[in-house]
Amino acid sequence: MRILIASGIYPPDIGGSAQYAYNLYETWKRQGHQVKVAAYRWERAVPSPLSNLLYLTKVLRKAWRADLVLVLDTWSAAVPAMMACAILRKRYILRTGGDRLWEAYAERTGEPVLFKDFYASKIDPALSRLSSKERMIWKYGGMALRKAAAVIFSTEWQRQTFEKAYGLSPKKTSIVENFYGRKEKPSEPAGRAFVSGAREIKLKNADRLKSAFKTARAEAARKGFADIDLDTGKAVYDNFVEKIRRAYAVVVPSLSEMSPNMALDAIRTGTPFILTKETGIADRVKDVAVFIDPLDERDIADKILWMADPLNRAAQAEKIERFSFEHSWEEIAREIIKVAKRTAYRS
Repeated sequence: MRILIASGIYPPDIGGSAQYAYNLYETWKRQGHQVKVAAYRWERAVPSPLSNLLYLTKVLRKAWRADLVLVLDTWSAAVPAMMACAILRKRYILRTGGDRLWEAYAERTGEPVLFKDFYASKIDPALSRLSSKERMIWKYGGMALRKAAAVIFSTEWQRQTFEKAYGLSPKKTSIVENFYGRKEKPSEPAGRAFVSGAREIKLKNADRLKSAFKTARAEAARKGFADIDLDTGKAVYDNFVEKIRRAYAVVVPSLSEMSPNMALDAIRTGTPFILTKETGIADRVKDVAVFIDPLDERDIADKILWMADPLNRAAQAEKIERFSFEHSWEEIAREIIKVAKRTAYRS
């Protein structure tokens, strides 16, 4: 097949959709497909909406011979790709990652609203709680979802919310789980650092984590545990995975997470992790995760303190070692092609 991957970001950019685009590109090339990528590069140097228009022209140039256009977000790439595909009279498949609308609302208001509560309590008929930009995301991002030939989710949790919120037909939605890599031989931690690198946005809940960690650190010292550190630094993907591999533990305290790569990389490298209970992968990782209430600072501190005990950390590492589920990039690539062929057959 001739495939175009439309993504807002691509390595060396840091982010889940960048890695998703890169690994699909490499996998499909190995499988014999002809693959191109359309990502924002120099277009970022100009303000919106001109950058979006320039990106639209990039998709037009690269998509005109494509058999499959796969879009990897619901806003920055999705809306221009939707318009380009309408001009070219092509169908596209949209794979969701996070949620740009919920993220924009949380960032603007500073309100610690959970993903599951956002659409239930903030999207009123008049959209009065949303800013003009957020109403635009709601309108055109929703349009990109509804006009897609198929919408792929990584979790049932997000699919159920989006189907209801955006009026998506269950017949056009599918689940393709995220990447669960083959287990690597675990390394001994290089010190006692809790790693929690993430974008500096409100929904990542960094301020509450830092406050909780300060409390846990003091209580750990009183219990006679060796000192613990919090590492919130970011890095390019390979370097960050190495940081996870050498960490004492990983913490993902976000208000909500659809399918967090940081937790999945922790499983792959054998590193114990603390994870928000507001996540789409809760059922999948329930036997190996230590869950926290992201709105409860005391709960976050207690779980960090619990993990600071080397005996508890060792017990969690043993549980992760027994975790056996894998979902390779080859499987993901084949499943997306299967969705595309099924969609073409329905048309």
